[in-house]
Amino acid sequence: MLRKTLTTLLITLLCPPPQATAMTVHRCEDAKGRITYTTLSCPPGEALSRQNIYNPSVFTFEAILPGANHQETSEIKSTPRDPVVIGQMNDKCGNLLSAKERREAIINQRIVPGMSQQEVESALGKPDKVSIRNATTNYRYDSKKGRSAQIVFDEKGCVKGKSQTAKSPR
Repeated sequence: MLRKTLTTLLITLLCPPPQATAMTVHRCEDAKGRITYTTLSCPPGEALSRQNIYNPSVFTFEAILPGANHQETSEIKSTPRDPVVIGQMNDKCGNLLSAKERREAIINQRIVPGMSQQEVESALGKPDKVSIRNATTNYRYDSKKGRSAQIVFDEKGCVKGKSQTAKSPR
């Protein structure tokens, strides 16, 4: 029985009701204009004013902003719109390939129109010979077995076509 009473008393002291969280503090101002706040009395010669302070409980959920006035917002008419894709990759080659098609082509060392020079180099490595004519760039890859491949890029640096002698290098 004593244990229940002590537990109840302890809970009551540790969890005060909401009105108990409000308190009064004294605002003391000295002759030089310095202000101090205290729960005790002000020293002699300082001006005293009482301030009521409300400390909300941690467990209290109160709205910070006023509630919306539904009469004002209900008059706004919204029309349904088509969704907009944000962050879609826009490459300089006209988005001819999806990201999946690009990855598969690079992994399988295939060259397809719409790839950039950087993607070709990722798939096949640095070219053995680079030639530039009339705003087109040609990469030539020679293999050890005498086979070669030539990749033609347009003025934007995108694969325009390819030619090969025998087979594509691997």
